[in-house]
Amino acid sequence: MAVFLDGRGLPTGTMQAIAKEMNFSETTFLLPAGTPGTDVRMRIFTPAEELPTAGHPTIGTTFALARAGVIERGRTHFVFDCGIGPVPVALTWKGDDLGFAWMTQALPAFGDAIRDSARTAAALSLSAEAGAAHPAQVVSCGVPFLFVPLTTRSAVDSVKVNNAGLDELLKATNPAAHGVFVFSTEPGDTPATVYSRMFAPELGVVEDPATGIASGPLGCYLVRHKLVGADKADAMISLQGAKMGRPSHVHISIGVERGEITSVRVGGEAVLAGEATLYVP
Repeated sequence: MAVFLDGRGLPTGTMQAIAKEMNFSETTFLLPAGTPGTDVRMRIFTPAEELPTAGHPTIGTTFALARAGVIERGRTHFVFDCGIGPVPVALTWKGDDLGFAWMTQALPAFGDAIRDSARTAAALSLSAEAGAAHPAQVVSCGVPFLFVPLTTRSAVDSVKVNNAGLDELLKATNPAAHGVFVFSTEPGDTPATVYSRMFAPELGVVEDPATGIASGPLGCYLVRHKLVGADKADAMISLQGAKMGRPSHVHISIGVERGEITSVRVGGEAVLAGEATLYVP
């Protein structure tokens, strides 16, 4: 992802054009906060459209702001002003450097389950046997995604999106999902709760190596369908992007009380890949 630390004076169209030129899954632009109780306004763009919130950009932008000194060393909380409203982030430091960040997400909204498993399998170029026993379902913690459980990690790796079929499938979901998130709880060599991939062609994202805003609802799906017990819901890890050669370990913490989901957090670390200056005519 790319972070522009000062987006003042840039029209929305220019921000979108820059995000398309960057061609990352997301690009963020920072502006003065416009909502009381927040620290900075953040606008998030995929190559195709603006999002009201997102996970990977929130964590990555937090690390960028800490590196730039905008977030003071030792500070434990920071609040972004996003399209969805205030988005709190909890910070953990390692000496002078930011070590970890947790993003709080909205409580889940569960959409319709997809009963036509053959249609779902066709959109992903899978056999019907690849689907797990639990249904595909739309879940949102701010941005809706279609979650499709598969039997094995091999099945996850074998997914090849049929763009036309997936577009029709997502438009028919309630609410309309922005992408499809496939996963398997099959154990592997790495200590991950789930092995996952995410595709969002309509957002200009062929495949995303880390999708934080989908990882919160993923955790909620796992808890709702009892694929993960309440005693382990606060310490899940989604291994995403491995098939792309860009593995990401997304931490998920779901609070559960008396069988109900009470909190959703997604966390992780980010590393600096490079710095540059962009000149806008």
